[in-house]
Amino acid sequence: MDEQIRTILIIIISVSIFGLLVFIYVRNYIKNKINYLIEEEKKKKSKKFDNL
Repeated sequence: MDEQIRTILIIIISVSIFGLLVFIYVRNYIKNKINYLIEEEKKKKSKKFDNL
């Protein structure tokens, strides 16, 4: 019984750590992508005003 609980806890902790790492990676990727798109949009708008 003790060995079973230990194994279950190890699995739960491992999955939690893996999930946290994936979440942080995806969050940073999305944040960088949004910032990139915002900068591109600003460049487009500034080019429009420069042409006027």
